[in-house]
Amino acid sequence: MTNEQFIKNLNVPEGKIDMILDTDAYNEIDDQFAIAYMLRSDDKLNVKAICAAPFFNALSTSPEDGMEKSYNEILKILKFAGHEELCEKTYRGSRGYLVDEKTPQISDAANKIAEIASGYTAEKPLYVVAIGAITNVASALLIDPSIKEKIVVVWLGGNALSWTHNREFNLFQDVASARIIFGCGVPFVQLPCMGVVSEFRISRPELEYWLVDKNPLADYLARNTIKAAESYAAGKPWTRVIWDVTAIAWLLNDKNRFMNSVIEHSPIPEYDHHFARRSDRHFFRYVNEIKRDALMEDLIKKLLK
Repeated sequence: MTNEQFIKNLNVPEGKIDMILDTDAYNEIDDQFAIAYMLRSDDKLNVKAICAAPFFNALSTSPEDGMEKSYNEILKILKFAGHEELCEKTYRGSRGYLVDEKTPQISDAANKIAEIASGYTAEKPLYVVAIGAITNVASALLIDPSIKEKIVVVWLGGNALSWTHNREFNLFQDVASARIIFGCGVPFVQLPCMGVVSEFRISRPELEYWLVDKNPLADYLARNTIKAAESYAAGKPWTRVIWDVTAIAWLLNDKNRFMNSVIEHSPIPEYDHHFARRSDRHFFRYVNEIKRDALMEDLIKKLLK
């Protein structure tokens, strides 16, 4: 790939594009919003596959269990949204995280990402959007390194470069995978969590006014979010970050409607949960501002379609 083409692939894509979504959909309530937003943006986004990512926290008993629960949650959202045809394009992902930076976790998802990506070119790339631990995508790149010139990776992971640490859920689960993504030279867009995407919040009054009882999908998203927030903030005012929507929004960000970004030298995610910086590294796209109200307006409008 020429330098000119590499930089072009770091820009917001023009026209209708093909994409894959990689998601730990059962981990929080925001993945469901992102899936719905993607499905309601079909004038721009052609979904080739959806992959279940591993996660391990209080909602799962292991990374594999998190992946299985995410797989089932994806199917649930597809049915709510009336897109059952995509169920057969939904794939189980990694059962664990990378053990090192050279050995892939073989899974249906990693194999499918590599297989689909092989049919694209630098001039017409496949967009791979990841909103969980990036194990499946890193594994696909290890399975077939040549796809790095045929894809653009958009990842919600890590914190802002100015943040005091990089111990962010999507990244610290699998630092080896993050190091592959930041280091292999694939065209890469990062949406940092704390310090940038943490601004994209929705409140209970907004959920109740705009989404409750409007349609089955909107109602499920709203009530699921309210239930989750009430588990820790009952009787208090609260807002909830719906992080993952922003990764989909990058693909729709013509004329910088929803966010601003800059091109930087790619940092190095270290195993001590900090970024190292070097000026001789290749470039990547770094989102540094979310335009909350503009994006929220578009999200709600599409959920009410």
